[in-house]
Amino acid sequence: MTIDTPTAPVQNQPKRIVAIDILRGIALLAMASYHFTWDLEFFGYTDPGLTAFGWWKIYARCIASTFLFLVGVSLYLAHGRQIRWNGFWKRFAMVAGAAVAISIVTRIATPDGFIFFGILHEIALASLLGLAFLRLPALLTLLVAALVIAAPVYQRFEALDHPWLWWIGLSAINPRSNDYVPLFPWFGAVLVGIGVAKLASASGIRARLASLTAGRWANPLVFIGRHSLAFYLIHQPLLIGCVWLFSQVMPAKVETPQVNFLKTCQISCEQSRDAKFCSSYCGCMLDTLEGESSLDRLYNNDQTAQWKAHLGDLAGTCTAQTDDKMTEGGQQ
Repeated sequence: MTIDTPTAPVQNQPKRIVAIDILRGIALLAMASYHFTWDLEFFGYTDPGLTAFGWWKIYARCIASTFLFLVGVSLYLAHGRQIRWNGFWKRFAMVAGAAVAISIVTRIATPDGFIFFGILHEIALASLLGLAFLRLPALLTLLVAALVIAAPVYQRFEALDHPWLWWIGLSAINPRSNDYVPLFPWFGAVLVGIGVAKLASASGIRARLASLTAGRWANPLVFIGRHSLAFYLIHQPLLIGCVWLFSQVMPAKVETPQVNFLKTCQISCEQSRDAKFCSSYCGCMLDTLEGESSLDRLYNNDQTAQWKAHLGDLAGTCTAQTDDKMTEGGQQ
């Protein structure tokens, strides 16, 4: 934190907004609940793919969006009037250092899904890029945010499929990672936070929020919210350690790859089709993959264009066969 000149009155210092700390604390607890469920899935206590689809997927995206929105809000509140470079670089170094540490640790622990660009990587980069938007009009910032969020839906480039470019988020493939939060579309949430903070400051909402106080019930949330980086770094090793210890006493039932495939396929398929269709479709996919001895290739996360095209062909064939079977069954 920088030190103001002696002539600057203390009362001009912006008051910390407790409501933001409380919201950040709630988001951190929500994140911990999601990670705990992911840990249970990782150790086999829940169906595979549980946290990757449906409401759990929406839940995870809401948590990440909230964090990044608050990054944008905090960035403007801290540096909107004048960038305090000492404080900024100190915080940036802490977040970036923690991101690098997570990449190294997960590369060793889970090489197949290590975190090469997760939430902390995104926070570090977005904080740096966000400085360019602190002086721009709020509406222009929100317009750019909308474009950043929409870009991956409409623009994908095979030229960006190289692993060194996956952090951008516009590649034609979706890389495998336990926490993948690329620049597009997630930088858009930070820009929304900056834009909303500008509008709140101009309309007087910021001043009203700063005047609010919270009861003693909020103290734990405020504490967590003010030490968010420490909470983030500590909670997951603690949670996964607890689940690991429990697994030594009561290990989860070990399922075969075939059973795991059917469960994951069923959950994924039921996001768009009914359970009866999905049961038949997933059985078709499994029989085909086993018949050509390529189930292991699927689990090894082959990302080649040839394999992806082959999977697309298999999915199309099994979809057509299942639709025909369902139609014949309905006519009978």
